[in-house]
Amino acid sequence: MIPTVLTVAGSDSGGGAGIQADLKTMLAHGVHGMSVITAVTAQNSLGVQGAWELPVEAVRAQYRAVVDDIDVQAVKTGMLSSAALVEAVAELLAATAAPVVVDPVGVSKHGDPLLAAEALDSVRTRLLPAATVATPNLDEVTQLTGVLVEDEDGMRRAAGAILEFGPRWALIKGGHLPGDPGRAGGNQAVDLLADGTEEHWLRAPRLDNRHTHGTGCTLASAIASGLARGLAVPEAVGAAKEYVTGAIAAGFALGAGIGPVDHGWRFR
Repeated sequence: MIPTVLTVAGSDSGGGAGIQADLKTMLAHGVHGMSVITAVTAQNSLGVQGAWELPVEAVRAQYRAVVDDIDVQAVKTGMLSSAALVEAVAELLAATAAPVVVDPVGVSKHGDPLLAAEALDSVRTRLLPAATVATPNLDEVTQLTGVLVEDEDGMRRAAGAILEFGPRWALIKGGHLPGDPGRAGGNQAVDLLADGTEEHWLRAPRLDNRHTHGTGCTLASAIASGLARGLAVPEAVGAAKEYVTGAIAAGFALGAGIGPVDHGWRFR
């Protein structure tokens, strides 16, 4: 049997992030990807020109159609733009016996808001408690917890603050930390995976490539794919970090702005 992974996220018409990035990543990991579309966006390499949220009943119907018929080995969530959607998806996840990777998407790569301010409390109290792994970047950490991360000690505080909301593991993505080439190991992209007892620091070279659209979606989907294939959380996250580092290295220009990471870099 081919492992199956369900993504619950928004559509990116430019193909670099969202549902499109999720399904490409899942294919690259040898799992069967399925989708619940929560919103349709009009976006390209320059930014998001528009976003239209789907009705809660349409999201719920898509989800039930999949899980009532197909055995789902992992679920990944992405763009859930409103409190109503967050709460509906959290309710669906609570009834699904599969690991869940929550990417608490707050803003796009270009700084466009993708989560209503009034939905933040629902993310904290309903969605994060359902997560096996939560994968906030530093801006999303600040949005959710108020913790401003400026160094690795701050990442440890951020992990603790996220874990207080109930996920089993928190992966704090440190890609937005300023690098310090003059310090040993300072020119690295550093992530911290923690569960309140264990800490795993994941380091990779900081790559000089501006074409990084879809990085967060890709990482979360790679983790979900690893979990669906039976990997433990630390192993799934480590393998996903390796994959996304290669995808960033191979990121390519597309359009006039920020291009996507290359989801198929291992095949080229």
